[in-house]
Amino acid sequence: MKNTNMKYMRMALAIAAKGRGRVEPNPMVGAVIVKNGKIIGKGYHERFGGPHAEINALKNCKVSPEGATLYVTLEPCCHFGKTPPCTDAVIKAGIKKVVAAVQDPTKKVAGKGFKILKKAGIEVVCGVCEKEAKELNAPFFKFAKTKKPYVIVKWAQSKDGFLARSDNKRWISNAACRKDVQNIRRRVQAVLVGINTVLADNPMLTVRPDNGRQPVRIVLGKESKLPQDCNLIKTAKKWPVYVFNGRNLNNVLNRLGKMNVQQVLAEGGAKVISSFLKENLADEIIVYTSNETLGENGKVKATAIMRNYYKKLKDKKRFGNNVRSRNVYTR
Repeated sequence: MKNTNMKYMRMALAIAAKGRGRVEPNPMVGAVIVKNGKIIGKGYHERFGGPHAEINALKNCKVSPEGATLYVTLEPCCHFGKTPPCTDAVIKAGIKKVVAAVQDPTKKVAGKGFKILKKAGIEVVCGVCEKEAKELNAPFFKFAKTKKPYVIVKWAQSKDGFLARSDNKRWISNAACRKDVQNIRRRVQAVLVGINTVLADNPMLTVRPDNGRQPVRIVLGKESKLPQDCNLIKTAKKWPVYVFNGRNLNNVLNRLGKMNVQQVLAEGGAKVISSFLKENLADEIIVYTSNETLGENGKVKATAIMRNYYKKLKDKKRFGNNVRSRNVYTR
């Protein structure tokens, strides 16, 4: 039975991951419905504000789900939000058993969903693939526990460790890496840079192409230094920009938490990135390394602490002739 539960739960976790970049700040959730040893329905939370995984799985059932077992990666919700309670739908469908990976940590649920299901006579099992489920939705669990955002620190560098170039070319990394960065921006609710990055690069810090959901843009530094003709100011009416004049990063994260920012992507520059690393505030580090040696065409070297962290990054993935190195840190 244990192996069977893990088999279907891992399937549900794989389905849940399809929602990455579309459901945040909601968690990614997947569901598999099994009856008489056969899968009769699968579903996942596909977009923010849309039906939850359980509802989609029930809708996709090929036969009646009455008497079936529901495998779901997070405790079913039991409150009205953007959608009705999933517990009501599960009970109405006649599900006899619910196997969940992990309890929902938010105050609105926090075991209440399980209690409702049990009261309705449904058998509940929790804790199957719990570690994997928490890793999948690490930002969601961190925010529920601390009210501080999950911090992703990202930078791109040349083969010889330069973060910028002095020739007439703009990019360090290739197009595939830059596309991957856009996928990360889709997940987060804020993108953060220092004032020097704004002055040097005049970035937009938006998701491209625009999918209708843009992160807020955060600049660390003095507002008086922000050029009135920069891209951030020009687009501020459409996409908000916040300037935080303070060096205390914990205070910055507290303020972002109060703004309900669950994930923040810190993109630069070297000073800001190094500060997050020195204060041990990075939950995830992502580095894109090109195959190009810049030499005299390079400027701004990665700092010592950036180089030290980079050497320890274990998760490697190739994007053409560039490499993405990544690590997640359990806090």
